[in-house]
Amino acid sequence: MRGFGDLEAEIMDRLWSWGRPATVREVVDDLRRQRPVAYTTVTTVADILHTKGWLRRDKVGRAWVYEPTCTREAYTAQLMHQALETTPDRTGALLHFVDRMSGDEATALLAALEQVKARDDGR
Repeated sequence: MRGFGDLEAEIMDRLWSWGRPATVREVVDDLRRQRPVAYTTVTTVADILHTKGWLRRDKVGRAWVYEPTCTREAYTAQLMHQALETTPDRTGALLHFVDRMSGDEATALLAALEQVKARDDGR
């Protein structure tokens, strides 16, 4: 798995932010507030994201309505896991990662670890 290209990321960001299915027209109209983009280009990229499994689509009338197949958080976690797989020293990589965290991020990480521990203890 590799990260999204620029337009792929912009499309996914909007769909994740909106939290609802959307048509290509809605995405194009929103993207055009910041830069020119062709409807056909967004249609092609949305179809590619669907083919890759990142978007599901349903036909509503004559238009496809797209929505992400996973949350932004699940996608980010997959990228982080993939990055960890590139090193034989996962502990070292995690130490460097944690060393760059803010206090709030470290607090969130500790809370997440406590949730995992509680889940594992309950099994």
